[in-house]
Amino acid sequence: MRKRSEAGVGQLVLQIVFPEGKANDGTGETEVDAPAASGRFPIAESRPERKHKWYSLIDKVYAIANLQAAWKQVKEKNGAAGVDGMTVGKFAQGDAERLQQLSDDLRRKTYRPQPVRRVYIPKSGGGKRPLGIPTVRDRIVQQAVRQILEPIFERKFSRYSHGFRPERGCATALDVVDRAVRHGYTWVVDADIQAFFDTVEHEKLLAAINEEIADGSMLKLIALILRAGVIEPEVSEMEPTELGTPQGGPLSPLLANIYLHTFDEEMQQAGYGLVRYADDFVIFARSESAASAAMGLAREVLEGQLRLRLHPEKTRVVSVDAGFEFLGFHYFRNPKTGRMCKEVRQKSVRSFRDAIRARTPRLHTQRWVKPCHVTPTQLGKNQRLKEEIGRVNTYLRDWHGYFKTAVFRYKPPFRTFDEFVRRRIRASVTGRVGSGWWNQRIPNALLSDLGLLSLVELQSQYQQGQLEAPARKG
Repeated sequence: MRKRSEAGVGQLVLQIVFPEGKANDGTGETEVDAPAASGRFPIAESRPERKHKWYSLIDKVYAIANLQAAWKQVKEKNGAAGVDGMTVGKFAQGDAERLQQLSDDLRRKTYRPQPVRRVYIPKSGGGKRPLGIPTVRDRIVQQAVRQILEPIFERKFSRYSHGFRPERGCATALDVVDRAVRHGYTWVVDADIQAFFDTVEHEKLLAAINEEIADGSMLKLIALILRAGVIEPEVSEMEPTELGTPQGGPLSPLLANIYLHTFDEEMQQAGYGLVRYADDFVIFARSESAASAAMGLAREVLEGQLRLRLHPEKTRVVSVDAGFEFLGFHYFRNPKTGRMCKEVRQKSVRSFRDAIRARTPRLHTQRWVKPCHVTPTQLGKNQRLKEEIGRVNTYLRDWHGYFKTAVFRYKPPFRTFDEFVRRRIRASVTGRVGSGWWNQRIPNALLSDLGLLSLVELQSQYQQGQLEAPARKG
């Protein structure tokens, strides 16, 4: 049995023990059977329960009602077509017959998933991230499997885990991090699992599923999904998948949590303050030596037991004051004021700017605009500008809903973001012709009259309690 590295670390309110009398500052548990706010673990039953395994599940997967519910989820997300070119809209034409055929194929064990279509999306920090797009038919099967497996594994998942889980998500993970920083956890293991979704070992994953599931047909179906293969862009031949769970399928997030559950358990038994969201995690400690010991254990479990790899350049032990990044935020202490800040990290800033640029394109056919032609009346009649502002506003609301808990070193918060948005709107109108006249012709007040939202104003409304709290999503 592992010795606890530091008494009290990692035991209270979701993950971390905070001082007595300060646990009830809006930090309630999200699990019905979670430990009390005092941080004490539930008392074990005098007679341990016999391990229960599920032996008959495949019939629940191919039940028409389950497939219909899965199809509803896939249809709402309206993702891209897979290798067969079948779109969600086309599948909807005659979906009842298609679902019945899918149910029959699963029942007869003749269902075979098609290879995943691989695409690469740009990363904010440079490079590209691989994404797998299963066919619509295969996405329905993955979602149907997830709907059956998720309630079973939710019963055993750790409170340390927040990603892609019911009633949990970025909001709950960041809430724990915020309270850890406030309550004296001054050291952190800032870690990164290198290429996690590409390096998961299938046999280890299936063995972890087999701890709860004894239905051979269900295990075989999951194995087929894992080994369906991928087709790279501009390549016709299928490439086998002997490792990994391709990002993009509905089942992949649940499989990731199952695979990393061993890591959660080991860190919990050792008493460390782990906060994990999918493959992204931080570990809190009250001393540098405790943080170093936590990183040693994390490396032992992840690399030794699970055959994963911690990124050598992105995994470190660092003081909270010096700063660390987690889920889009950069935590650090301002050396001038001594105030703890929680700003939008630079990668997220670049993502914000890229998203605004994509929503405010400059037309190749756009003519030069004279200052005298830029009037409130003309701009108010500009349908393209109206649609553009609508797209930007939708993004700003969602973006602010996530980042509104930020604490900046400067005031007013989000000012620089607003300035960038206004520059892009002005450029889309004028094409940036001339030497700055558009700032006078299209002032901030006019953009506001045209309906453009301001992040500074949204933040002011939030701080005054005029905006609802964001939903907690996985």
